[in-house]
Amino acid sequence: MRTLKTHIRGKKMISVVIPTFQEEKFIGATLASLLRADPSMEIIMVDGGSTDKTVETAKRYVNKIYVFKEKGVSKARNYGAARTGGEIILFIDASVIVPPYFIKAINNIFACPNVVGATCNNMPLNPKLSELIFFKILNTCIRFSMNVLPPTRFKFYPSGAFIAVRKEVFKKIGGFNEATTTSEDSDLIYQLSKRGKFVFINDLSVHESMRRPRQVGLFRLFRAWIKNYLIFLVYGVTSHEWTPIR
Repeated sequence: MRTLKTHIRGKKMISVVIPTFQEEKFIGATLASLLRADPSMEIIMVDGGSTDKTVETAKRYVNKIYVFKEKGVSKARNYGAARTGGEIILFIDASVIVPPYFIKAINNIFACPNVVGATCNNMPLNPKLSELIFFKILNTCIRFSMNVLPPTRFKFYPSGAFIAVRKEVFKKIGGFNEATTTSEDSDLIYQLSKRGKFVFINDLSVHESMRRPRQVGLFRLFRAWIKNYLIFLVYGVTSHEWTPIR
C-alpha cells in the first residue's frame, strides 16, 4: 500500500471522493488512472457495504476507505467530503477513467477566484458508434448550457460522474441534497452556479463505463433522466431511484 501524501499544485490541494458499491470490476482501473496523474493524491473512498472485492481491491491503491451503509449517493459523497483536506474536491464515479493531465486542467480553471465548480466532457469507455455520436451531441449541449446560458434550473446539466467544486462554497450551500435519490448532481451545480462561475472544461474528457446505457438503452435512459429532473423541479422530489447495475 502506498504512503499518502499531500497533493499540492499552485497552493491548491485536490481531494478525490469516490462512492462505491459492488465495484470490483472497475474500481482498480479508476484508482490507477487517478494515481497515474499523481501518486500522492488524496483519495477518499466511501463504500456502501460491498460484499464483493471492491474494498480489497481498493486497499492496494488508497489508505482512506470508509464503510458507510446509509442509503443514498448524496449522503456518501457528503460523508467523504467532510473528511477531505483539499481546497478543491473532485467527486467522480467508481467506473470513470481520467487522463493524466486532468490535475493541470482543474488547477488552471480554479486559478480564477470566481470559479466555484467545473465539469468536462463525459465520453463512453470502449464505445459503440451510436454511443460515441450520442455523447458528442450531449456534451455539446451541456457545454453550451454551462458556458453560455445564465444560471437557471431549466437547462442541460452534466451528470455527477466528474464534478470538481471549491470546498468552501460546497460547504456553504450544504453539499449535496440528501433528500433526493437522483438529480442531486444537477441541483448541486445549480446551487453552486448562484454563488459563482461553474465551468465546462472544453479540452478535458473522462471516460465512463456504458453498463447502464447498454442494459437500459441510451434513449430510454436519457428520457428517464429528463423526466426525473422535471419532476424534481416541480415537486422537489424524484420519482425514480436507480437500481445498481454491475
